[in-house]
Amino acid sequence: MKLLARAARIILGALFLWASVTKVPDMAAFAESVANYRIVPPSLVPVVAAAVVGVEILAGVALMLNVWARPAALLLAGLLAVFTVGLASALARGIDLACGCFGGTDAATWWTVLRDLALLAWALGVAASSPSPPPSPSPALDPARAP
Repeated sequence: MKLLARAARIILGALFLWASVTKVPDMAAFAESVANYRIVPPSLVPVVAAAVVGVEILAGVALMLNVWARPAALLLAGLLAVFTVGLASALARGIDLACGCFGGTDAATWWTVLRDLALLAWALGVAASSPSPPPSPSPALDPARAP
């Protein structure tokens, strides 16, 4: 079971690292994909696009290295939840858009929503099977241990 959990963690990390790396060469195109969802105010689109890629890189590396794996998996689960709701909202409003996933230009469909839900379940499974991060060495940094 530990081997399966480790493989799931590493593969999920690699998947998100790959997803982010495919977006980096053309961040303008990814930002355009973000804008096409019509959820983020135009002035924030570049910041949101960069933040998404940054989170994908950091969480992907954390999962692959098993450093803060549970928080990384939960962060990706949150990101996937936002992606799924945003995508479902856009599709329900009849917006024809490219997903922006993995740096591609494939049209988003309800199958994309199902894929994101499967990835969300996977991320939650990885979070559940990952150990909690180690406690803070300093009581001043850990409110639960503060006097």
